[in-house]
Amino acid sequence: MSGSIYDTPAKVLKRAQEAIGKKIKDIDTTGRLETGKGAIGTIIEESWFGYSPNSTAEPDFPEAGVELKVTPYKRTSKGISAKERLVCNIIDYMTEHEKTFESSSFWHKCQKMVIMSYKYEDGVAKGEFSIDNALLFTFPNEYRAVIKNDWEKIVAKIRAGEAHLLTEGDTLYLAACTKGKNSSSVRRQPFSKIPAKQRAYSLKASFMTNILRRYIFGNENDEKIIKDWHLLETNSLEGIIEKKVSEYIGKTQRELKEKFNIDNSPKNLNMLLFSRMIGLSGDAERAHEFENANIIPKTICVDKDGSIKESMSFPAFKFCDIINETWEDSELRNLIEPAKFLFVIFKKNDVDEPVFERIKFWNIPAEDLEKVKKVWERTVSIIKEGVQIETCGQKTKNNLPKSTESDVAHVRPHARNKSDTYPLPDGRELTKQCFWFNNAYVKKIIAES
Repeated sequence: MSGSIYDTPAKVLKRAQEAIGKKIKDIDTTGRLETGKGAIGTIIEESWFGYSPNSTAEPDFPEAGVELKVTPYKRTSKGISAKERLVCNIIDYMTEHEKTFESSSFWHKCQKMVIMSYKYEDGVAKGEFSIDNALLFTFPNEYRAVIKNDWEKIVAKIRAGEAHLLTEGDTLYLAACTKGKNSSSVRRQPFSKIPAKQRAYSLKASFMTNILRRYIFGNENDEKIIKDWHLLETNSLEGIIEKKVSEYIGKTQRELKEKFNIDNSPKNLNMLLFSRMIGLSGDAERAHEFENANIIPKTICVDKDGSIKESMSFPAFKFCDIINETWEDSELRNLIEPAKFLFVIFKKNDVDEPVFERIKFWNIPAEDLEKVKKVWERTVSIIKEGVQIETCGQKTKNNLPKSTESDVAHVRPHARNKSDTYPLPDGRELTKQCFWFNNAYVKKIIAES
């Protein structure tokens, strides 16, 4: 916005802070509240700062070198949580591959941001939300190092002619999220004739949760795996963790318990052992880096014959909620696609004692995500049409997707007992169900080098 009165970061921040305490309906002067998704950000740009929203490659305030972002958060039982990812700018596949990180469209536009936050509440009209904080944010060195590595991974796929295979789970903090009205929103890519989904650089919701907790609300309680951020200048986060656990490969569960002075055998013993391997006194699931990057650690125990008994479950879904979702905004997609899974693999030896074998970082490939989508769509269709329920003695059967119908995922119960139910749209009750990765699919994942 050339010639703007907001020509320094301090002036942009000051104006942003003047909005604190004001309701969105009192800021809106152009009727944008009625325009739907993204309206609140547009209202702040247009009615509060007085400039027209645009999609240029420049920061919103080019003379100040500042991008403006408005982000919602929720208060949950686990504390402050970002409601969504922070979308930055569209990726131009045809030009981005020619750049360095420092000259990239993301870094040029978003290296310095004024972030305004508001609390989102279900059932509350958007106009009633109020701005509660404003922050001038620049990326600390430890975060910049990870984000640079993420950018390089994204551009490496573009250069390999694989922009159509990009997923949010490829990276840790900076992701390439889909951006468009639907799956037909595609762009050309320079090294392949295959159209690629239109994507934008975005900061993952998990990373935004950390920014909110640490920099806006002043909470930083999670234990760090990496004590010296300089290591990230020459090593990836994944590489550092792999190096940490390498000395324990081949050790039995008993040997590891002795090493880490663990006397009992809790249900989560293997996860506890992994936590100690990477230098944590607390739970690995709560590690600072894992929460930032949406890394989900999962322990897998392989039988000595190479088989895996257990499928991998996801949280139970509510039948009356899932039928009102679209795939793009569904809980399942937003859980699986951005996630980086960390499999901690133990394998039983000849005397059935688990031995630590290795770890494996993995995110779902684009083609397998499409298969999950089909299972999700069939599930929604069956619920809308009316689930067929058949009782055979003590067992209850239904026609939700089975593991024989897809080589990736299925639906089945995940409840304490059959009386642990959710209501169906037609008023009947059905035992809580969830999506699962098939055990054969999990076996295939960890077998791949």
